[in-house]
Amino acid sequence: MTHPFLAHYPYRPDSYDELIGDKDVRPHWQAFVDHIEETGTDTLRARSAQLERGIQQNGVTYNVYADPRGAGRPWSLDLLPLILPADEWRGIATAIAQRARLLDTLLGDLYGPQTTLEKGLLPTELVYGHKGFLWPCQGIRPAGGHYLHLYAADLARSPDGRWWVIADRTQAPSGAGYALENRLLVSRAFPDLFRDMQVHTLAGFFRGLQRALAAQAPGDGEPPLTVLLTPGPFNETYFEHVYLARYLGFPLVEGQDLTVRDDTVFLKTVSGLKRVHAILRRLDDDFCDPVELRADSALGVPGLLGAVRAGKVLVANALGSGLLESAALPGFLPGICRHLLGEELAMPSVATWWCGEAPARAEVLDNLRNLVLKPTFPGRSSEVLFGDRLAEDQLDALAARIEAHPTEFVAQELVKLSRAPVWAGGHRRKLRPRAMGLRVYAAITPEGYSVLPGGLARVAGVDNTRILTLQKGGSSKDTWVLSDGPVSTFSLRKAVIGVDDLIGETGTLSSRLAENLFWFGRYSERCDAVARLARLALTRLSEGRRTERAGALAVMLELAAGAGLIDEEAVEGPVVKAELDLFRAVLDRRADHGLAANLQRLSWCATQAREHLSLDHWHALKRLSAEIEACRDRASDVSALLEFLDEALTTFVSLSGFAMDTMTRDMGWRLHIIGRRLERLDNLAGTLARFLRRYTGLDSPLNRELAIEALLELCDSVITYRTRYRAQPELLPAIHLLTMDEANPHALAFQLRMAGNYLSRFEKSGSPLGLAELEQAFAGLQVFPWKRLEASTPEADRHAACVLLATRLEALADAGRQLSDRLAMRFFSHVGGNRQATFAA
Repeated sequence: MTHPFLAHYPYRPDSYDELIGDKDVRPHWQAFVDHIEETGTDTLRARSAQLERGIQQNGVTYNVYADPRGAGRPWSLDLLPLILPADEWRGIATAIAQRARLLDTLLGDLYGPQTTLEKGLLPTELVYGHKGFLWPCQGIRPAGGHYLHLYAADLARSPDGRWWVIADRTQAPSGAGYALENRLLVSRAFPDLFRDMQVHTLAGFFRGLQRALAAQAPGDGEPPLTVLLTPGPFNETYFEHVYLARYLGFPLVEGQDLTVRDDTVFLKTVSGLKRVHAILRRLDDDFCDPVELRADSALGVPGLLGAVRAGKVLVANALGSGLLESAALPGFLPGICRHLLGEELAMPSVATWWCGEAPARAEVLDNLRNLVLKPTFPGRSSEVLFGDRLAEDQLDALAARIEAHPTEFVAQELVKLSRAPVWAGGHRRKLRPRAMGLRVYAAITPEGYSVLPGGLARVAGVDNTRILTLQKGGSSKDTWVLSDGPVSTFSLRKAVIGVDDLIGETGTLSSRLAENLFWFGRYSERCDAVARLARLALTRLSEGRRTERAGALAVMLELAAGAGLIDEEAVEGPVVKAELDLFRAVLDRRADHGLAANLQRLSWCATQAREHLSLDHWHALKRLSAEIEACRDRASDVSALLEFLDEALTTFVSLSGFAMDTMTRDMGWRLHIIGRRLERLDNLAGTLARFLRRYTGLDSPLNRELAIEALLELCDSVITYRTRYRAQPELLPAIHLLTMDEANPHALAFQLRMAGNYLSRFEKSGSPLGLAELEQAFAGLQVFPWKRLEASTPEADRHAACVLLATRLEALADAGRQLSDRLAMRFFSHVGGNRQATFAA
């Protein structure tokens, strides 16, 4: 090889190398290799770091169950793309479109006349023995006539350069959204090269899918509403669900967001029920309907199959399409293709033998050492056995198992995967070859099946591996398909929109999303309040229990006890006891009223509402979650805990700023702000009530002054008080500032005015929510005899006034909680029974 950059690249002639052919760079890679040689390794390292930052900033994750990094495991993407020439891609695209058409027709046959079974082209055991064959779907003709709307094929290249299909994905194929994100990130790393090499764009593929779903969806002339159905945030590819929903413009919904009435599917929105015409699902077949399919499913939509049977909703892919995900099927496809399409299969599958047939079983047993053994049906077992890696006694045991249960085993030819270059930043050899496979996608369009000009390339994490999986250290690549003509500049994000298409406000905000935005606001305020109280109590504790300050410290500790942060005995007990309780309240997730527990709830709400929040929200929460984990490692360091609380409060203030500056003023935002205002009102009213009941027990003027100062600090109103009064803290002006001042964002009057601005709009369009009751409770404060709190008032009268005011504050807090419950009933609940609620506590 004449390229210095590739001097240490280990070429292996026993497998196909995507980069090197005949010991030199393949022609379609030439421009790319020239570019990276001119660029130099330092620039490539910088671009690789840019790629990693992009993954972090965009929140691209791939959840792996039981992974120590949790649900936020970053997506793995290699800097170098896989490059395919135009002539080679045309053959791939033609073959994959044919295969999608074949499998769509086969599904129609198996759930219809079953001619393939009648003619013996497919063994009945592979249909009726497959749990993916859904008997309730037999005889149902889906809306639009197609069963397979999105299809994926896993391809591998043999040493002679030919492509083979090694698996079909027909149920709810994943990865197209990740391929789209890969393209965005890698094309930004090589913008000039991407343009100059004339790489096909991807947007047209998704536009075709959009058009097909809209065209095939049943309706009565009304604009069709398509939703993307997700199992929820715990699914490994949840990021992709959110990303695709945003990109395609489909509301992201969970099963609980949908309801079926009169065989019609509706989305539960804050403005009422809206009919759903099409569902692009990422939920497995049997989980989709707990009434007719899987009774223990909490993820599906009761009655969905009835709506499909009635022809009132399009489900993509059709329910029951998982039937074709069997390792045995490829062996029968050539004959089925001739029968159903009258054509030869354009791209062969890897050689496959189903052991349920005696001749095939005999062939397998004679060549067991040279084959790969897989389970016939998905889900029965994930075990894949390579015959050449088994000892003699293991081969004998495997042969006995095959003889005992032949229908459960499929054997396939061992495919030696091709190898593609990966960038290894700090490695001595900058480029390393790794085993590679390619997942390609086909989607139905009004013109037929279209193939995504690219795909999701996957590479092994280590050398000499035979299984490509992102769950076990593998990585992904962008796939560049070169064009030999003009490249389309169409972008789904830049569609031409006319005056008639303008939208003033999103009308399909789901009730679940609205509920999570509401509680995201409440938990943001709750976390802020807990952090402020914990910081203040810890600061005062560090001063010790000096006699002249003991009373004021006791007030702060009683506020902490009233908020559930410390035990009652810690109020008058040793300092170390109160400190330990506060550490637990901040860092222990099991402390129900503490910061860690409420931060976890806040993060859950953010995850649920992720498509409605800015990346700034997401980054701030991820950073804070990392900081609290780091703080746990220094769990006995008071200064470290105070430093963390300072950072946490900065984050919560940032979240408030993001809400005001980055969120669109739609229904979701209004409910979010109302949630913030109601939570602050509840917390502030409760805090003031507890303070007033304890304040009268202080017998020292210094303690009273220190207690009032601490209260102002807790309510973030010290500067306002000092600016206005330029005097030592006194009870009357401090309490009045925190209750009646509409200009103070930390006063009760401010919360009532802000909440009332939006609640009054809601009440105009529906039944009363309880705003009048809240205003009536606040009126009790407005007519309160404030003169009785003056310093000159007799002690007994002032004590009685404090108790009276505390009682009215408690009534205000109670009215706010009742209003919150009415909001939930009005906007978040549409049917009784088994609605999954957020952490509404």
